Amino acid sequence: MNINDSDLEITQNEASEGPNARGGLLRGHWRTVAVLLNIYDIAAVNLAYFLALWLRFDLKFSLIRPDFLDAWMRFAPIYTVFCIAVFWAFRLYRSLWKFASYSELMHLIAATGVTGIFHTIAITLIFQRMPISYYLIGITLQFIFMAAIRFSYRFYILLSSQMKSDSNEARVMLIGAGNAGQNLIHDIMRSKELDEKVCCVIDDDPNKWGRYIDGIPIVGGRDTIIKNAEKFRIDKIYLAIPSASAQQKRDILDICKETNCELKNLPGMYQLVSGEITVSKMKKVSVEDLLGREPIKADMKEVFEFINGKRVMVTGGGGSIGSELCRQIAAHDPAMLIVFDIYENNAYDIQMELREKYPKLNLQVLIGSVRDSRRIFSVFEQYKPEIVYHAAAHKHVPLMEDSPNEAVKNNAIGTYKTAYAAMVNGCKRFVLISTDKAVNPTNIMGASKRLCEMIIQSFDAKIKAGKANEIPQLFTHSGIENADKDGTGEVFRNVKTEFVAVRFGNVLGSNGSVIPLFRKMIENGGPVKVTHPEIIRYFMTIPEAVSLVLLAGTYAKGGEIFVLDMGSPVKIDTLARNLIRLSGYKPDVDIKIVYTGLRPGEKLYEEKLMAEEGLTKTENDLIHIGKPIPFDTDEFLAELRNLMFVAYTNSKDIQEQVRKMVSTYHPE
Repeated sequence: MNINDSDLEITQNEASEGPNARGGLLRGHWRTVAVLLNIYDIAAVNLAYFLALWLRFDLKFSLIRPDFLDAWMRFAPIYTVFCIAVFWAFRLYRSLWKFASYSELMHLIAATGVTGIFHTIAITLIFQRMPISYYLIGITLQFIFMAAIRFSYRFYILLSSQMKSDSNEARVMLIGAGNAGQNLIHDIMRSKELDEKVCCVIDDDPNKWGRYIDGIPIVGGRDTIIKNAEKFRIDKIYLAIPSASAQQKRDILDICKETNCELKNLPGMYQLVSGEITVSKMKKVSVEDLLGREPIKADMKEVFEFINGKRVMVTGGGGSIGSELCRQIAAHDPAMLIVFDIYENNAYDIQMELREKYPKLNLQVLIGSVRDSRRIFSVFEQYKPEIVYHAAAHKHVPLMEDSPNEAVKNNAIGTYKTAYAAMVNGCKRFVLISTDKAVNPTNIMGASKRLCEMIIQSFDAKIKAGKANEIPQLFTHSGIENADKDGTGEVFRNVKTEFVAVRFGNVLGSNGSVIPLFRKMIENGGPVKVTHPEIIRYFMTIPEAVSLVLLAGTYAKGGEIFVLDMGSPVKIDTLARNLIRLSGYKPDVDIKIVYTGLRPGEKLYEEKLMAEEGLTKTENDLIHIGKPIPFDTDEFLAELRNLMFVAYTNSKDIQEQVRKMVSTYHPE
C-alpha cells in the first residue's frame, strides 16, 4: 500500500493550517521516517559489500587485499548516491511499511537488482575487478538488511495479533479461503481498533484443508461449521464468499444460525473487484439472505417505453410501495410525476429525495385524500395524468377490524372516486395495487381490497361495452359537471381508460411489516410474539414488487387481475427463530417466543388466487393473469350506493353489507 501524490498534497495542505495541525504533524512524521531510513540505507548498502569482502577472506580483516579494500572505499560514495536515487525512484521511502505486502517486496527486489547490477559493472570498469563472491554476497546481504528493517514492523504487528489475550477478544470463524477471506484476515490482524481474532477458516475445497492462511488453519468444509464453532469457542462468523449465489449463501447460513454466533456477510462481488474487503464492509445477515433466492430482476425496457414522456400519478405516493413506485417511475423519464398523499411527512420525504436525485424531473407533490371527491377531481382536471398507480389504502388488518367503516371509505369508496375521476379526465391506464388478502378474505381489509378489484373490473366491463355513462356517480359536485359541460354525455362515449389490478403478498421492510416488529422485540429482550406456530406468508422485497407492478401495468388490456409470483411461502415462526439466531441469541432460551393466537380477521394461509380462478401466462414468467370470478356488474354497481350510505353513516351493519357484495368474504 503506497501513498499517492494526492495523499501528499493533502498532507501539505493540512500542514499549512498551523504548527499544531494534524497535517503538519503527519508531514513531520513522514520526513523523520524518510531521513532515518536514508541513514540506515547508506550504512546498510556499504556495510553489505564490506561484509562480503570480510567473508571472502575468512572473517579476517588483515587478510583483505589492500587493492580490494581501496576499491570498495573509493566506490562507496558513488554507490551511496546512486542507491539513494534508485530507492527514491522505486518509492521505498513513500510506502506504509506497516501494511507492507507483495507490492512493496517487488519494489525492494527490483531496486536491489538495479543497484546490484550497477555496483558490479561500475566498480569493475572504474576501479578493478572484484571477487565473484563479493558481488553475490554483497547484493544478498544488501537485500536482507533492507528487507529486515522494512518488514520488521509488519512482523511485529502479526506477532502481536497472534499473542493477544483471548479473554478480551471476539473469536471469529471465517467462511471462504479465497481472496476476500485473505483480505479480511489481513484487515483484522493489522487493525488496532478491532478487538477480534480469526481462529479458523472454513472452505469447501478439500485441497485447502489442513493448510494455513497467515498461521490460521483451514479446518474443513461447511459440514464442520457447528463442530468447529464449539471447538474454537467462536463468537462471530464472517461469510466472505462474494461470488456465492443466494441459494448457496442460504444453505451455509442455515448451518451457521444453529451455532448462536453473530453472523455477518460480505454483500457481493463489487467489494472484491474494488478491493474494499474490510470488516467495516461486512453487513449483518438479514432474513432476506435466508429466503434462498436471487433478487428478481425484471427487464424494465418495456416500462421505460410505456412511461417515457407521459404524465404519471401515484396515489399514496409517500407510503412504502408508493414511494418506491415514485423512485422507479422517476428513473424512466416521465413528462410529469404527480405524488398524491394525505400524510404530509411521507410526501415531504419522497419530494426531497426525488428533487435531489432527479433535479430535472417535473415533480408535483400534492396533499389530499382519495376520499375527498372534490380534491381528487380537481387534481385530475388540472394535471390530466395519463397513467395512475393507485396505492393509497388502509392496510393494517387488526386496525381495520376495529374500524371497518374506515376501511371501506378509504379503500373501496376512495378507489371508486379516483377511478371515476381518471375515467372522465382521459386517463389511459389505471393500475390498482391489490393484495393476496383479497383472496377468500376473512377480514374487512382484505374484503375492501376485493371490492376495489371488483370496482375496476366493473369500470372496465362498462367501458368495453360502450356504457361508461351507466357507471353511477354516487356523489355530486362540479368536477363531474365540468367534464360533461354540455350535458350530452359525450365525455363518456370517448372513454378509453384501461383498468387493471396487480395482486401480491407481504413486502419485506414495509411500514408495519413483521420483520421490523420482531427486531424491536429482540432489541427489548423479548419475548417475540408470533400469532400462531403454523402461520405462513408470501414475501417479496419492495423494489421487486414495484418492478413487477410497473411491468404488469405495461401488459394490461383492461380488466385483468395480475398475480405476481412470490415464490414459496415462509413460516412466520421460522422467520422469528431465524431473526433471534441471527442476533446471537438462542430461541426459547435467551429470547422467548410467545404464541398469542390469531388476531381478528387473520388467517393461517394467504392465497394468491381464489379457488375458482385459474392462471394465464404472460410474457414474463413471474407475472400471471388470474381469471376473475364473473359477477353481475349492474347489481354490484347498484349495491355500491348502499355500501357508501352504510359506511358514511358509520353503521354497524357494514360487514354484512360487504358480505352481501363479496361472496368469498367469510369473516370469523
